[in-house]
This record gives sequence, structure tokens and C-alpha cells, in this order.
Amino acid sequence: MLSYIRRFPRTLWLFLANLPMERKLIVVFIFLISLPITYVSYLSSRSTFHSVLVNATSSAGQVAGSASDTIDRYVADLKRYTALPLYNTDVQFYLEQQDTDWDKNTGMSMFLSYLSHTKEEIVAVYLVDKYGSVYYDKASGISELFPAERLAQWQSLTREGVTPVIQGRHTIRVNAGDSREVFSVLRNVSSVSSLQKIGIIVFDISISLFKGIVDPVNAVTLGSTMIVDDRGGVMYASPQADGSSRLLEDYTDQFLQKVKGPEGHFQLSLEGKEYLAVYTVSRRTGWITLVSIPLERILSPVAKTRNAQMLTTLVIIAFALIVATFISHALTKPLKSLVRLMKQVQHGNLDVWVNPRFNDEIGMLSSHFNRMIIRVKGLLEEVTLTEKRKQKADMRALQNQINPHFIYNTLESIRMLAEGSDDPRVAKLTYLLGIQMRYGVVRSEELVTIRQELDHTRNYLDMLQIRFPDKFSLEIEVPDNLLPLPVIKLVFQPIVENAVFHGLEPKEGPGTIRITGRAEGNQAVFCVEDDGVGMNKHTLHTLNDSLACGADGERFGIGLSNVNERLRMDYGSPFGLRVESEAGRGTRVILRIEIFPGLHKEE
Repeated sequence: MLSYIRRFPRTLWLFLANLPMERKLIVVFIFLISLPITYVSYLSSRSTFHSVLVNATSSAGQVAGSASDTIDRYVADLKRYTALPLYNTDVQFYLEQQDTDWDKNTGMSMFLSYLSHTKEEIVAVYLVDKYGSVYYDKASGISELFPAERLAQWQSLTREGVTPVIQGRHTIRVNAGDSREVFSVLRNVSSVSSLQKIGIIVFDISISLFKGIVDPVNAVTLGSTMIVDDRGGVMYASPQADGSSRLLEDYTDQFLQKVKGPEGHFQLSLEGKEYLAVYTVSRRTGWITLVSIPLERILSPVAKTRNAQMLTTLVIIAFALIVATFISHALTKPLKSLVRLMKQVQHGNLDVWVNPRFNDEIGMLSSHFNRMIIRVKGLLEEVTLTEKRKQKADMRALQNQINPHFIYNTLESIRMLAEGSDDPRVAKLTYLLGIQMRYGVVRSEELVTIRQELDHTRNYLDMLQIRFPDKFSLEIEVPDNLLPLPVIKLVFQPIVENAVFHGLEPKEGPGTIRITGRAEGNQAVFCVEDDGVGMNKHTLHTLNDSLACGADGERFGIGLSNVNERLRMDYGSPFGLRVESEAGRGTRVILRIEIFPGLHKEE
């Protein structure tokens, strides 16, 4: 498995690398466009999600805190109301009076009626005197109450202390068979004079009080609100969307386990749904006001925005695909045309031509392709011409080598006869001519050294000295490091021969032939110069043109042309002969060869 994972990137890369150029461009366009758009869409969706969640949390925290403050103020008012009997002397008197008469009933009823009308959510107000008699005033719609059933519980709750006590949500029986959900605020009533307990005051508050407080919270947060007292009892839980409040009440313990500190928020999963819970703990009562909001309600606008972004992204990617296809086709069409023409050239058809339409890289490539075709045609023509010249040179060589050994043997016989007749000049001439013949015939394809070529040239001039005594002299100035340099045969002798018969022989008086050599980089440069009659500029220009283009040298003799052609064929076209001359002052023939022959035979 691990090896497959390692091979996968390479396999994917090879697959992409082997795709046609047009598809590669499409893939690149789509990748470069879709990746940034997708990434930006993801960041935008994530940022929006976070922002909406933070805003929802902050808003829910604010309204929950406001609701908690409202409840605190309401409870604080009720606690203050429980202290009113302390400031009413008549109530103080009636609470300590054992008998019940008309004045007591009237006074207690008026006081309780006043208290029951201070808050519209008050279901009933009770006063218990020192002797256990209960007096109460009830809200409209209630015809009968049963305080005797609750007296023992009130006495138990107010057994210690004089501070108000809050009894959590409970059910009281009213009328014949009805009931009400209330929470109660109780307090012992003490005598102002003796500070002894003389009674109990009780407020029953309808749970509907909380509905009026939390409904605006639910409207703002789109959630449900639950109020829990300091003992963990649910005071009120607003109904869910289906009208029930059982969800909040059933999972009260799970909510309370996550309540840490005076305020905060957390997320909770209940019955397969995610909820955001924001809570505030009252510093006065210890009650918890908790708002639970389904995340799907909070994020539904985000989901719509995300869907819109996804749709927009898909539209942009589709548009990019169309544009990428069009552009890639426009870019690769000239390349496809060029590839098609290259295949024709591969099959031997050189009569092709590309018409570049633009000056971009593809246009430059097309122009270079056209120049390459022209160059290939030129090289093919040059190869053909070279082959013809080589065939002609081979023919001449065959003609010049007709029975050379017979001629050499004949010359040897003449030399022997000249020595027998005591004629040393003829013998020396015949000997030198024999050496010349042997040098040119034996192993004619073999390379020789510069030293051997120069020796051969000296022998040739020694032979000419017999015919033209004191007519010319030879000077050789070649460095020793160039003497072992390999070179093809018969390079210097034809040039010297050309200098003798075309430069020095027409000249009056003696002449000098000078051979020099030097190294220039990886080339060896030799100069064969004479101080003969020279030639005019027109003749010189014609001669150099003939040598440069490799034309026949019949007009100037076959010696220079033959040497030039053989040098170009063996070392390459940059090498060969170049002639410098001035009428009346002499001629210089410059010869260039490569120090390491064979490296530039192909151009």
C-alpha cells in the first residue's frame, strides 16, 4: 500500500506529461482558475460561518442577559413587597390578634388586595398570623384556594431567618379541579417592637411571567429559552417549534453540566441536532437564563450564501473551461500544423513552408523551421556537389597513379646510368625525382607530420635548384612544437610549386620563399609567402572566391584548388586556403588546419 502511494504521484505526473499540449493547457487553465476560486470560496464561507456564529452568540448573550436582569428586577420588587407588613401598624396588630373579627378581616383584606394588584402576574397573596390563621387575596378567575394544604410547607421554608425565600416552580390547586403553575416568594413577618415572628407573607407568581420575558428573546435568537433556579429546578422552558417544551426539560442536566462561570456559550448535540447554547447566571438569585438555538437556523443564511458561491464557482469554472479550450486550441493549432509538416520532412518531402501569422514564440519557431529547411536543402546540395568533386578528384588520382612504380623504376635505372657515365647532376636530379614519386605514391592515404611535409618541400626545391641555379632560396621558420602535428600529404609542395612558377620565375633576379607557422588556440596557421611578381586586386579577388566556393581551379592551376578542397573535406569548411597578394611585391598563401584533426569534419 505504501509503495502504491509513493508511485501514485509519479504515475499521475507521467499521465499528465503524456497528454497532448492542448489538454495540458486546459488542465493548467482549470487548475489555476478553479483552485484560487475554490480556496477563496472556502475561506469566505468559513469566515461567514464564523462571523454569523459569533454574531449569533453575542446577540443571544445580550438578550439573555437583558432577560435575566428583568427577572432579577421583578424578584427584587417581590422581595421588597414582602417587607411591607413591617411598616403597616394595623397589619402588625392584626397578626398578633388571636381572635378574628370584622375589623381584622376588613383590614387584612384591604392590605392583601393592595399587594395582589401591584403585579398582574400575582396569582395570590397570603398572610399567616401568629396563630396559624391564613388570610389571602386571589386574582380574578380564581374562586377558591386551598392554603391549609400548604401551610406546613410554608412554615418549614421560613423556619430559619428573616430574609425572603423563593420556592421554585410548583403546582397549586385552585377552584374545584383546576391547578396553576407558580413560583412563590415567602418571608417571615416580625414584630417591630419585640422582633418576634408574628406571621408569614407569601406571594404566588404565575409562571406565565417568564413567557412575556423570554418571548422577545426567542424572537430575536430564533431559539428556545429555559430558566433554571439555583437548585437546578426548571422554572420555565419555552416550547419548541412543535409546541412542546420537553426537549429542554429532558436534557436539563446535560445543559447544566456545561455551565461554567457567570456567562458563556457551548455547543451540544441532542437527538441528532446541533445546538448553540448561550447562558447567563444571575448574581442576585443564582438563576440561569439559557438560550438554545439550533445551528441549522443560524447557519441557514450561510448555507444559502454557500450554495450561491458554489453555483457561481461552477459557472466560472465552466466559463474558464470554454475559454481555456478556445485559447489552447488557438495556441496549439500552429504547433499541430508544424508537427504535420515535420512528419512530411521526415518522409523526405522538403518542399514545405510554414506561413507564420504572429511574431510570438510559435511564429519564431516557424521562421526557424523555414530557415532549417533552406539550410537542409543547401547542405544536401553541398553534399551532392562534394560527392561529385570527390569522384572527379578520385578519377584524377587514378589517372595520375597509372603505373607509378614503372615510372619510379625507370627513373632509378636512369640514375644508375648517370652515375655510371659520371654525370652527378643528372643522377641527383633523378634521385630527387624518385624521392618525390615515392613520397606521393607510397601509402597515399596515410597522414604525415609537418616535419615530413617540410622535408618533402625541401627535396622539391633542391630538385628545382638544379634547373634554376641561384634563382631562389627557401626559408622555414616553424616552431618545434608544430613539427609533430599530423597533416594530410602534399600540402606545402603544391603551394611552393605555384609560388615558383607563377611568382618567382617571371621575376628578374633571385627570389625567396618563406614558410612560417604559429598556433592560434586549437588551430595551426602556416604562411607560404614569396617576393615574386604578385597579382592585381581583381585576380586576387577571383582566386579567393574560387577557393571559398570550392569551384574548379583550372584557371589558376589545380595545385591550390586541390590542396584547398582536400583541406576542407578533411577538416571542414572553415579551414582551407586564403591568398593575400599585391602586384609587384609578392604573394602570401595562408593555410589553417586543426591541431586535433577530425573534430570539425562535419558542419
